[in-house]
Amino acid sequence: MTTTSSTTRVTFRHNYLLISYLILFFTIWASTLIGTTDLSNWVIENTLVVIFLLILALSFRRFQFSDVSYTFIFVYLCLHVYGAKYTYAENPFGYWMKDYFHFERNHYDRIVHFSFGFMLAYPMRDFFINKMKFPNWVGWILPVEITLSFSCLYELIEWAVADVLFTAQGAAYLGSQGDIWDAQKDMFMAGCGATIIMLLVFTARRIFKKSTL
Repeated sequence: MTTTSSTTRVTFRHNYLLISYLILFFTIWASTLIGTTDLSNWVIENTLVVIFLLILALSFRRFQFSDVSYTFIFVYLCLHVYGAKYTYAENPFGYWMKDYFHFERNHYDRIVHFSFGFMLAYPMRDFFINKMKFPNWVGWILPVEITLSFSCLYELIEWAVADVLFTAQGAAYLGSQGDIWDAQKDMFMAGCGATIIMLLVFTARRIFKKSTL
């Protein structure tokens, strides 16, 4: 598998890992649409997914992420669309965690917000280092800053959807479950995820000097 520091990239036609991810993701995505309990919420939640996939597809010839980056992106998108299937607040896995760990609320949304930072900070580093040619130290710091910025922007989008654009689906989309600090906690989880993955990769590179992470 290619990593952020790998100098070579495999073309899409020969990248069987990426092709497998695409087939598997679209299969999972279709299953979430068929089994959704709230179609309006599913459409709203997946609008950004469509935009994100279009950007990846249209920019593929100009820049290819590493296989590790695509793996992180694949896992994150799967977590997100699974949450959109039931709405985050009503997600079955979140309810299982709530019962098993005796939580006070369904924490599936926290998992996805943490995953946003943990899974997407590495692809951001990949892009900044290999496409933008930023200094190495910037590649460690900027993904965390961008994650926090995007998290803030997403919370603003949630507010606009819930209170201005689609008030009927607002509560399901927002998923705050009565927590007045929900937005701040979501941003905190995303920031923690980005910080942790950057520290883990940085530490691994220091320990394994020959690593190309």
